[in-house]
Amino acid sequence: MDGVLGLLFLLALGGAIYWLGLVSWTIRALMRPPRQTYGSAVSKGRSGDPSELEKARPYSNWTLPSQGRNLVVWDIDGEASEGPVVIVTHGWGSGKVNALARVPTLTALCSRIVLWDQPGHGESGGVCTLGVREPADLLAIIERVGQDRPIVLAGSSMGAGVSIAAASLCSDVALVIAEAPYAVPSTPARNVMRQRHAPIKLNLGPALSWVGLVSTKRWAGPSLSRSSEQPFDRTKLAAKLQCPLLVLHGDQDQTCPIEDGRAIATACTGGRIVEISGGTHQNLWKDQACRATMQREYTNAIRGLAHA
Repeated sequence: MDGVLGLLFLLALGGAIYWLGLVSWTIRALMRPPRQTYGSAVSKGRSGDPSELEKARPYSNWTLPSQGRNLVVWDIDGEASEGPVVIVTHGWGSGKVNALARVPTLTALCSRIVLWDQPGHGESGGVCTLGVREPADLLAIIERVGQDRPIVLAGSSMGAGVSIAAASLCSDVALVIAEAPYAVPSTPARNVMRQRHAPIKLNLGPALSWVGLVSTKRWAGPSLSRSSEQPFDRTKLAAKLQCPLLVLHGDQDQTCPIEDGRAIATACTGGRIVEISGGTHQNLWKDQACRATMQREYTNAIRGLAHA
């Protein structure tokens, strides 16, 4: 009997160690995604900074201290001196180098285009908190940029949620453009891990809870979590927006389902969704037909500010 109990104890101990290791691996994967930098862009044959675009753009490179880490920012000159300032926030596992795809469209519409690396991405310090602390960083960038021109927040996936959250706390934002947003991070996290054939049943829930708990405790900006509302829920935050919200969502998105985009757009009084035929989570700026729709909707929305 003692031998059986000993064996059961060892099995239980091994299972606990395996579970802890799996949860720790998941936490690290969520908070430390692969960094997209100049080198990674050039290795894929893409522009590594605004000066390497087909039509090179003058820009400055500056760093902003925020919540104990340094954020790296590209501040790009636009051609419309009376146009708005557009701040573009990339998604999880991406970076400002990937956001460059939007610059040729925005150049003629804006006075400035600001691209930045979120914490734990690109060249910025820190770790990713899946959108809990990042809205405070975006608010710090808005303050640094100033409000002498209308502010437009544009974001993709996690960056879309960060833009919505920041705008819900800042009445100076004139427009939010959200590409492929999601309501809560468990949805894309689960879908991405399934696509990579990674385990999720035992580890994803505890990992997300740990990231949310630790990130919320360290929150240094305006709190999104002191009420009874889920701090991640972008649908509830969209309902608080005082500015128009344009949601651009592919109808074939397997990472962030279009139902989330519809719910977020519907929750906002000034919300509108454009469903992009054939659009996935990755091809909105790569597929020719999808890119044409994105360019048209960005142009119409930003030009519409002048008539609002």
